[in-house]
Amino acid sequence: MLAALGFMTLGTFMVLVMRKYTTAFVAIIAAPVLYAIIAGRGADLGDMAVEGIETVAPTGVLLLFAVLYFGVMMDAKLFEPVSRGIIRLSKGDPVRICVGTAVLSLLVALDGDGTTSYMIICSAFLPIYRRLGMNPLVIAAIATMSLGAISGSTPWGGAATRAISVLGLDATEYLVPLLPALGLTSLAIVAMAYLLGRGQRKRVSETVVADLAEDIREQRAGGEMRQWRFWFNAGLTVLLLVLLVSGAAPLVTLFMGGFVIALVVNHPDLADQGEVVTRHAASAVPVVMLVLAAGIFTGILSGTGMVEAMAQAALSVVPEGMGSLIPLLTALIGLPLSFFMSNDAYFFGVLPVLAESAAQHGISGYEIARAGVAGQMLHSIGPASAPLWVLLGLLGKDLGEFQRFALLRVTVVSLAMIGFVVATGAISL
Repeated sequence: MLAALGFMTLGTFMVLVMRKYTTAFVAIIAAPVLYAIIAGRGADLGDMAVEGIETVAPTGVLLLFAVLYFGVMMDAKLFEPVSRGIIRLSKGDPVRICVGTAVLSLLVALDGDGTTSYMIICSAFLPIYRRLGMNPLVIAAIATMSLGAISGSTPWGGAATRAISVLGLDATEYLVPLLPALGLTSLAIVAMAYLLGRGQRKRVSETVVADLAEDIREQRAGGEMRQWRFWFNAGLTVLLLVLLVSGAAPLVTLFMGGFVIALVVNHPDLADQGEVVTRHAASAVPVVMLVLAAGIFTGILSGTGMVEAMAQAALSVVPEGMGSLIPLLTALIGLPLSFFMSNDAYFFGVLPVLAESAAQHGISGYEIARAGVAGQMLHSIGPASAPLWVLLGLLGKDLGEFQRFALLRVTVVSLAMIGFVVATGAISL
């Protein structure tokens, strides 16, 4: 009965979210509460909810301050000199422009916000693509792969945040073993950008390339790099990433301290500080609310015994001796599921069941979380990805045209990422 109620909880949640009957925040709380009452555990709802919130509170705080930190960096135009430098180095060559698009996309994807990333990339490169006559869908393919790989996998990005919170994981322990695979995946994205650039080079006139190269040579760098704050922000960001990888302190502490320093240095005026926090909190608060709601969701499902019962039911269909392949199966299954489903439905509905099943074979939730984010590049080109609609609007393209162009290429890089995750030991076989 508990297994049936658990699957009904997940099904109800997914229907409410996918059919847009309610917001994810409402659905993720209402569904488990309803079925917990049916299971006769209504009196324990408060305690189970609090226990769940306690497990995700550090993740919520991390997300809040990471978004605020990168928001300050974007305001300070930390990546603009990089963008201009990439364009100058390209010398108008379509191959170099595509590779530069990939490099900038991977950098700005650290922000974690898809809409912001796409706006920065399009503002930097779309005029050049149009002037050369290059296909703007190349920008979309590269940008979505970069966002799916980097933002989808980092603990302050939407997908990984959901995985970490719903499984009650430590962000540092989740992230560090994944970094080698992310590095290799970034190289794969750059390689795909190179191939796309080779294709675009054939359709671009050499005369147009020469004219653009001449204009680029005449351009001069802006004033950002001459300001001491630029170098301070760059040094602070590099130091933050080094401390993150070394595990010198919890991610929550690092981003909280980094944000305070960045805010004071870049906005010494008290009124400005309040305005900055208010503006960027608008991006962070909805996701933090979802993290806390995910804590309630998992707290109720765990407290009632539904998760364990569902896992036992799922285990009954796994052939004997194949339990060790659950992380790999999770990654492969996640490709089509991530494409069609919202992150809320997938990470809050499907991943906990897979994680509990894996736990029965001695496989940690960290491996399931890393496997779960491997499909985020395909999610980023799917209809459930809200920032994608902004990107297509900026490019003036429709979804069907984009998916025909990008689906095979993104699938290839997604499969490569799964291979890297396995090869580097982020998930085991």
